[in-house]
Amino acid sequence: MARLNNKTAVITGGTTGIGFETAKQFVVEGARVIITGQNEERLQSAAKELGVIPIRADVRSLHDLNALAAQVKAEFGGLDILFANAGIGLFAPLDVIDEVFYDDQFDINVKGVFFTVQKLAELLNEGASVILNASAVSEKGAAMGSVYFATKAAVRSLARTLAAELASRKIRVNALSPGFVPTNFQNKMGLAPEVLNSFENYIKQSAPLKRFGAAEEIALSAVFLASDESSYMTAADLVVDGGFMNV
Repeated sequence: MARLNNKTAVITGGTTGIGFETAKQFVVEGARVIITGQNEERLQSAAKELGVIPIRADVRSLHDLNALAAQVKAEFGGLDILFANAGIGLFAPLDVIDEVFYDDQFDINVKGVFFTVQKLAELLNEGASVILNASAVSEKGAAMGSVYFATKAAVRSLARTLAAELASRKIRVNALSPGFVPTNFQNKMGLAPEVLNSFENYIKQSAPLKRFGAAEEIALSAVFLASDESSYMTAADLVVDGGFMNV
């Protein structure tokens, strides 16, 4: 069943990991998909493999987001699905965190999400679905995760406020909060291999399902939020973490 047939979707950060797998699943479900990324070579390679449309854009840049909106409007007129997925996560002890470390994460994870929605909002058709990639850590605490965890709590908050603001146009806004999903994301977290391994084992043993998630599983959850199957959901946080947060 093509649940996204004739729908047009934009996925930021669609070249790897969850964004890539979501783009793949959206295509399977019948959507026209545009992916963004910063690295032109990686973007073109992903787009060719997926059969989607690539637009280079850095979500930290309002210039890039304005250009993205202009191109989408010129080629498609409107949008039915927006997945604000681009994000990073870095860990460091409190006493070594500097302004650059702080700004990099808030600029991509919060500023990037907010202005992605703002710049593309006028293109959203009535009844469109907006999905913000948050994280199961938005309600958790862990040493060295202060900045990253705070950015994801902000994204969760944005799902509520943007849902209220766009409700008059029947646009739904929900957060999608994955648990630990092995992707290249973990290699960029700034944790020593032994620390990362210990962290992974802790999560795996703590989650009731006793395993990590897969990017494909998160992508299927994104399909649900993008489709009419979730038509009575807005301002919600869909946590897909094997039960880690709640048990």
